[in-house]
Amino acid sequence: MNRQLIRSYILLVAVAILLFTVPVAFTLTDQLRGDTRLSVLREANTMALLLGNGDSTSCEALHKVATAYDQETPGIVQVTPTSTCDPDLPVPSSDAALDLAVHHEQQTTDWGSAFVWGKHLTVTVPAQGDAAVRIVYSTSDMTTRLWQIWGFRAGLAVFVLAAAAAIGAIAARRITAPLRELNAMASKFSDGDLTARSPVTGPPETQTLARTLNQGAERLDTLVASQRIFVADASHQLRTPLTALRLSLDNIADGVDDEFVREDVEQATAEVVRMSRLVNGLLVLARAEAKVTAAEPLSLRDIVEERLAVWRPAADERGVTIALGGSSADGRPSVLASPGNLDQVLDNVLSNALEVSPDGATITVRYETRGEQVELSVTDQGPGMSDAEKSRAFDRFWRGQGLTGRSGSGLGLAVVKQLVTDDSGTVALADAPGGGLVVRISLRASPRSGG
Repeated sequence: MNRQLIRSYILLVAVAILLFTVPVAFTLTDQLRGDTRLSVLREANTMALLLGNGDSTSCEALHKVATAYDQETPGIVQVTPTSTCDPDLPVPSSDAALDLAVHHEQQTTDWGSAFVWGKHLTVTVPAQGDAAVRIVYSTSDMTTRLWQIWGFRAGLAVFVLAAAAAIGAIAARRITAPLRELNAMASKFSDGDLTARSPVTGPPETQTLARTLNQGAERLDTLVASQRIFVADASHQLRTPLTALRLSLDNIADGVDDEFVREDVEQATAEVVRMSRLVNGLLVLARAEAKVTAAEPLSLRDIVEERLAVWRPAADERGVTIALGGSSADGRPSVLASPGNLDQVLDNVLSNALEVSPDGATITVRYETRGEQVELSVTDQGPGMSDAEKSRAFDRFWRGQGLTGRSGSGLGLAVVKQLVTDDSGTVALADAPGGGLVVRISLRASPRSGG
């Protein structure tokens, strides 16, 4: 927008220069041309009168005037001699202009070119006695003056345009300053900083917009805070009765000898455990949806290594290897993510990968910098998914057929997608070479990311 405003200022000034300066330059050029023509004609007519008198005094005066004119001006006087006056001056060459002056008593002016003028201005004036006076006037001084007229105005135009650009830049920055503040507030808001507010400055229109955005941000912040409070309360209120119910069922099972009653109690306990797991998954998903925090530059490798260290003991119990491979060339890139989000994403993905991996398999974690994105991938050697299953994998409560146990709630990948989306990233599933599944997570690279 700044560039557009500056271009508009420069265009307006350029149009003003074109409308006012250029016509003045043309007027001065025409005036220079007319003044020079009149001056040369006046001198030529004066010499023609001296030539036409025919007496010795006039002829001698003509010679002196012509000689002085040749010395003091860039013009050369040429005269056709008569029977009574031969001033010893150059004789003009015979041409149509001389013929018109001698035989038809017509004066002519020849600029030597149809465009402005040529190298010489030739003026031919008739005199009495079938004679004529011609002045060949060099236009070099006129050309120099012409360049001064146009050069001065061209230089002035450049200076004015440069000044207009500088003034336009200052004015544009002042005009767009409120918009930049609004954009900065919107950028912080989109990154999760719900406390961001824009100062109410600038013209009335931007002040109204700033107030509207601030009011909307205040209401959204209030709604998100209310949702967080609800999630916290629900977590406490739902977990407590479920825990109490499970303890009661355990106590009943300990005091019952009837096998049929014990079987019913164990079935009820299993359902309570399953309900607790679903409640925990829903609370995690609700927290992920309600959690809005500003993204920060985080070291991807540090987070990956920390989570792998946490999950390796569980993998070792089943003989599963978790390896970090193919990432040495990318150094230690930083990604823009909310603190804690990436940890939770890796926990869910590694948990799923470990659950579907057979004993003795390998889970490989890689990351790669691709322009402004950093791609993190987790590859397992499980049964994989069909295209139909991959299309539903991120749905809530959906569980694939390849799970080795029944501990999943069907919310893990839904939480992963929510957290990655909150950080302006993407997550996708693909088939792994040789069988298995690849979870590809793309996140924004931090500007200071590097190896």
